[in-house]
Amino acid sequence: MKSAATLSVPFNRPYTTGSELTYIEEAIEGAHLSGNGPFSARCSEFLEGLLGADRVLLTHSGTGALELASLLAGVVPGDEVVMPSFTFSSTATAFVLRGATPVFVDVREDTLNLDESLVEAVITDQTRALVPVHYGGVACAMDHLTSIAGDHGLHVIEDAAHALGATLDGRPLGTYGELAALSFHETKNVICGEGGALVVNDSALSERAEILHEKGTNRRAFFRGQVDKYTWIDTGSSFPASELSAAFLWAQLERFEWLNEQRIAVWERYHEAFEPLELGGVLRRPVVPPGARHNAHLYYLLLPNEDRRQQLIDELGRRQIASVFHYVPLHSSPAGRRFGRSAGELPVTADVSSRLVRLPLWVGMTDAQIDHVTDSVQQILG
Repeated sequence: MKSAATLSVPFNRPYTTGSELTYIEEAIEGAHLSGNGPFSARCSEFLEGLLGADRVLLTHSGTGALELASLLAGVVPGDEVVMPSFTFSSTATAFVLRGATPVFVDVREDTLNLDESLVEAVITDQTRALVPVHYGGVACAMDHLTSIAGDHGLHVIEDAAHALGATLDGRPLGTYGELAALSFHETKNVICGEGGALVVNDSALSERAEILHEKGTNRRAFFRGQVDKYTWIDTGSSFPASELSAAFLWAQLERFEWLNEQRIAVWERYHEAFEPLELGGVLRRPVVPPGARHNAHLYYLLLPNEDRRQQLIDELGRRQIASVFHYVPLHSSPAGRRFGRSAGELPVTADVSSRLVRLPLWVGMTDAQIDHVTDSVQQILG
């Protein structure tokens, strides 16, 4: 066994179940490598069953799923879309591409999710949609947000890139809005390198979702024998994931529950180890509110200030443990200032983004690697 002095812990290491190459070879032998083939169908059907969704369409990325959702929601120039600033750029760019203005709202101190108490005050006649982001797979206050949306006639588009397998009061995240976006990037719980999916929960949107997904054509209906030829009938783009990506993803989805269980085990080891430091006022651990069941997508610590955060990142690096900050808030980024507007100063977002550090968390971490992380954090901060 390696000593702690020589043990390396990367921030992420993509995990393979062992069936990925077999399924990729099967896809190649089947001579269907473009999107919407047999493996895409398997993945979509699995996800529809898991979520209870009307339709799930695989996309080339989580970003692509958000862009497709923006099209389906009818976002046009001049519209406003309410979202947190504490999120990845894709949450905003999907709507900026349609000419809309992201309206950045502060997050809650506990979950780091969109603060539902601040949303109604920023809604205007131009507001088209709310885009809650389930940070770290911990649920936003979806009942409150969907109620606001209903009162104002707004779409709810969930950015559930972190959230597959997480629930709120037993209901899967990604099923509260009319639409939701999933991600299968190599850092997510199930992966295919780059990939995503659009979840369609409103059956009235399903037919058009298919058309926009397939470059604005009714190609899917043609292959089902519903029309005698297919043609261009709407806007859209080349959103489908390739069949090679779908084959890789299917190998992951077959082990979906097991993969999440492995991540949760690491998360819980971290959470238990850092409890004494939290009780001593040295740091704050993640908060999971009542009714929410997370999926262990990530584990973070909140340090007292930015200097202490950087010290921890630097010291962990010297011990060959990779850790990272998360995120630079969108409202303070060059593009955020150019394309969006902020609902006030967003003090919580500014504060937590300067103090948060993410620790390594991936399937396949050994006990020795987990211990190396927890022991190192305790030694550096204790």
